[in-house]
Amino acid sequence: MTVNADSSFSIASSWRDLPAAQQPEYPDLEALRAVTADIEGYPPLVFAGEADQLRARLASVARGEAFLLQGGDCAEAFDQVSADQIRAKLKTLLQMSAVLTYAAAVPVVKVGRIAGQYSKPRSKSTETRDGVSLPSYRGDSVNGPEFTPEARIPDPERLRRMYHASAATLNLVRGFTTGGYADLRQVHAWNQDFVRTSASGQRYEALAREIDNALNFMKACGADPAEFHSVEFYASHEALLLDYEAALTRVDSRSGRLYDVSGHMVWIGERTRQLDGAHIAFAASISNPIGVKIGPTTTPEEALALIDRLDPEREAGRLTFITRMGADKIRDLLPPLVERVTASGAEVAWVCDPMHGNTFEAASGHKTRRFDDVLDEVKGFFEVHKGLGTHPGGIHVELTGDDVTECVGGGNEILVDDLHQRYETACDPRLNRSQSLDLAFLVAEMYRG
Repeated sequence: MTVNADSSFSIASSWRDLPAAQQPEYPDLEALRAVTADIEGYPPLVFAGEADQLRARLASVARGEAFLLQGGDCAEAFDQVSADQIRAKLKTLLQMSAVLTYAAAVPVVKVGRIAGQYSKPRSKSTETRDGVSLPSYRGDSVNGPEFTPEARIPDPERLRRMYHASAATLNLVRGFTTGGYADLRQVHAWNQDFVRTSASGQRYEALAREIDNALNFMKACGADPAEFHSVEFYASHEALLLDYEAALTRVDSRSGRLYDVSGHMVWIGERTRQLDGAHIAFAASISNPIGVKIGPTTTPEEALALIDRLDPEREAGRLTFITRMGADKIRDLLPPLVERVTASGAEVAWVCDPMHGNTFEAASGHKTRRFDDVLDEVKGFFEVHKGLGTHPGGIHVELTGDDVTECVGGGNEILVDDLHQRYETACDPRLNRSQSLDLAFLVAEMYRG
């Protein structure tokens, strides 16, 4: 869609006439308007050309020529915008990518849930503790996690903080990915603090030695490709808070098309993908790559309707379906969706989110996930695509580079009784670094098989 500057505001804001789920109830709408007016004047966080480049990479995923690795925090926090924590997340994703690229022999498109994932939809609008009910915590972009009336009031100034935190994060990520840290010759350095204490770290180190040998062989032959010295890394988040996303929607001067410059890729969640709703209308107006989470209630007819709304021109790379079915449902519910979409001729990328359908509450009250359930959903995802002759395009996981104890199981097994030791998530449980590497090795084996 090509627009002129005068019409861009009305197109980007057409969602305002439609029902918008999961939006904060701000007590001061004038304050909200003042903040979003300021954000409209801020520099873009990403550029349209970068979003187009990711779209081209995702087209390769849709065609079966590449694999998407998308991962990061369930919900970022303002107090975690530090070089150490951002480097730890990036390091985990780089290690996972090295495993997948080398062991599965497939190009890997690397996308972080990062630099904008400060908002979370909630199943309930209020939280009750000891008979006291307050608004639910909806992420640092909306309110605070502390269970006090003051902290839980939605504050539009937090949108401004989200912008600046995202800018700082992207600045660090760009520095790490282009300044030598992501050089493939650093494949051992990414593991130095990890290999001694982790079985998955030791397995990774063996693979790193193989990569080293291959690099040395290529260098001896006179080959030293520039691609080995830096890495393409893209930022994505759920486009949940439409006031913020619309404030960062701009007309690209080259093409005249609208882009949401808050991130390279944005997705619409399971709770906000109503066909007649504001989120789908907003996503339809922008030219970024779009993801849609589809869960166990999604029908083939709904999937086709989403394609008609979001990818009417049937362009590979435009639309990614991120399935979140649950380990016990994916083998039954995914095949009819894939069959109908494939038969329609649409080239969507199919990606597995094995996290959100496998959450349960432990006796201690902690939300958690079993690593075996996460793995089984990925196995089911691969089995379905293998049976249908279609491409299992990637995984979308909530992870951290820290040694948290939030999901049970894994090679360095975490027990239910261990959850309290380092349960640090702001919202949903994440895989720790060891579990993330375990998953990467297992996915590489499935992909080869």
